[in-house]
Amino acid sequence: MAQSAAPATGSSAIPAVAPISLKQIAPWALFVGILMLVLLYFVGAEQGATSLIAGENVHEWVHDGRHLLGFPCH
Repeated sequence: MAQSAAPATGSSAIPAVAPISLKQIAPWALFVGILMLVLLYFVGAEQGATSLIAGENVHEWVHDGRHLLGFPCH
């Protein structure tokens, strides 16, 4: 009972994939970059004099992330 896991035919047709151009990636890269900067602001600087949202709600939501990334908050 010698059975092979490979198909008996030696040709496997794998379709060629066209490369992705920089024009297609640029808008998504810009979006992700801006999103990361906004998240970094809310985790790292949304407190005190630079606060855009009054109160402690944002601080409490990102508190553990602040410590994980090394931002002091107390």
